[in-house]
Amino acid sequence: MSSSSPTTYTTFNGPRRIAGGSLQDNALAAKRALEAATSGAVLTFDDSTGRLVDIDFRGSDADMLARLTQSTPPAATEAEPATEARSRGRPRLGVVAREVTLLPRHWDWLTSQPGGASVTLRKLVDEARRASAGQDGRRQAQERAYHFMSALAGDLPGFEEASRALFADDQPAFLQRTEAWPADLRDHARRLAFGEAA
Repeated sequence: MSSSSPTTYTTFNGPRRIAGGSLQDNALAAKRALEAATSGAVLTFDDSTGRLVDIDFRGSDADMLARLTQSTPPAATEAEPATEARSRGRPRLGVVAREVTLLPRHWDWLTSQPGGASVTLRKLVDEARRASAGQDGRRQAQERAYHFMSALAGDLPGFEEASRALFADDQPAFLQRTEAWPADLRDHARRLAFGEAA
């Protein structure tokens, strides 16, 4: 679930996976399932977070898709638009000013560093992000799997034990506790928690 790849979505009709891919494809599949008056709940999930996606199914397919396009922000790019003239001076870095509260000794040290406080803080944050990237990625995988599991598997046998195994990062126990779950639901929870290899 790399942040550089486009967000994908997955739709379930009860415990059965009925669509995956773009939000538009999932919305159309969910609408068809709802129109067929299926017995299970039809739910669409954002695969990057494991959270439910709220889709307004009113009107025609075109109406629904138009609302989705309006509510989905365009992908952010780091490059400046080609039509914008470059101005003199330093390039824009997307810097956002916010308040940071530090003790006087921290400010003294920061201001004595080459480049000043802002440059030093950016370097420290980048270094900390690199150092904790694996741990942060693992935590995000656990959270996205838990959000998904809570919505669809909360009443299934072994849910509590599987949740404990997930947050203990115990893949063998997680696989064992989810083995009896419906196949589509189980496989998606495993993929969100531990990647394709699960």
